[in-house]
Amino acid sequence: EVQLVESGGGLVQPGGSLRLSCAASGFHFSNSRMNWVRRAPGKGLEWIASIDESGGITEYINSVKGRFTISRDNAKNTLYLQLNSLLTEDTATYYCQYSVEVNLRRLDYRGQGTQVTVSS
Repeated sequence: EVQLVESGGGLVQPGGSLRLSCAASGFHFSNSRMNWVRRAPGKGLEWIASIDESGGITEYINSVKGRFTISRDNAKNTLYLQLNSLLTEDTATYYCQYSVEVNLRRLDYRGQGTQVTVSS
């Protein structure tokens, strides 16, 4: 059974930093591309970053480039997201996401999420 457990969220002032973690189990983490997505209040799910299996290739949505860093530790089956220079518009629930294609359909797995609130 795929399990993803996010942690590390909290309340932070604008300009502050947080490090989110996602503990993964139930699938071959080290062979899997991983993503972080978020859902802001009243909005839909938004993809923000991806990392390839080895951690050598990363991609980001423009709004977080230069501020957020996705990384992984395959020995620990853990995905990370470093959030720096946080803005109020970064307030959201953050999820790590594992996607797999089954019978030509994409299945997305996410954890319960971790809340990030940016406010003064």
